Amino acid sequence: MQELFLQTSDQISLALKIFKPSLSNSKLLLINAATGVKQQVYFSFAKFLASEGITVITYDYRGIGESKPLKMRGFDATMRTWGSVDFQTVTDYVQNHFQNHEKFCLGHSVGALILGMNPGSKIFKKFIFVTTQDAYVGNLKWNVAFLGAVGFGLAVPLTTKFFGYFPAHRFGLGESLPKGVAYDWRTLILNKKSTSRLYEKIEEDFSKDLCQETLIIHAEDDHWVTKKGMNNLMNNVYPNLKKSFREIKISESEKGEIGHIKFFRSYNKNLWTIILEEL
Repeated sequence: MQELFLQTSDQISLALKIFKPSLSNSKLLLINAATGVKQQVYFSFAKFLASEGITVITYDYRGIGESKPLKMRGFDATMRTWGSVDFQTVTDYVQNHFQNHEKFCLGHSVGALILGMNPGSKIFKKFIFVTTQDAYVGNLKWNVAFLGAVGFGLAVPLTTKFFGYFPAHRFGLGESLPKGVAYDWRTLILNKKSTSRLYEKIEEDFSKDLCQETLIIHAEDDHWVTKKGMNNLMNNVYPNLKKSFREIKISESEKGEIGHIKFFRSYNKNLWTIILEEL
């Protein structure tokens, strides 16, 4: 595993890892992480693909994991910055250093939502979306929608104002998040336009330019993702992608657990061939 740091256009240092196979088949997969998920979560999956000849790149968005500042209070970052600056910094690196590779991109949750914020997304032959959607509460089942409305309507703004960042780990929601990221997440949950509302706030929207084949994977036991939410995302944000869907049943997991994150756990290694076959 090769470790390095990339400098963004606004002088933020991003931690990046490259998993190179011993015998390359000249294919490359870039992984865009979910909200508050450190790149280490994807290491076992990356090593598996590298053993199959595929070069894999993981990285931490600003404010997350090894790209986190010494002080989170007041640190300036949004999901929009993740897409328009951080993700673009990484695709520029990929384009410059892996010109002869066939390129693919996996977007996990928010990692799929930000693809259209970066003109560099055009370098990828195919996209794979894992557990992603328009997360507006109106697209969710009533009990999950209630938790989302209370959590993002009250807990997120109150705790974020108090700490100067959102202590997501206190709620079992992964890494602590910069203030701007937390409020963008709140928009995804509470604003009816959801992802489209984030795109209204960026300078350039490249989402309608994307027309690649896209496999959208969701899990039977992921209560935060619904078919309505997935369809809204594809119809409103990515209408020109050539989409296909794959639901993973609980019975396909050795432990009967997949949910929103656990697809990438080692005990679900048998499921990883679903993605391998798409590359």
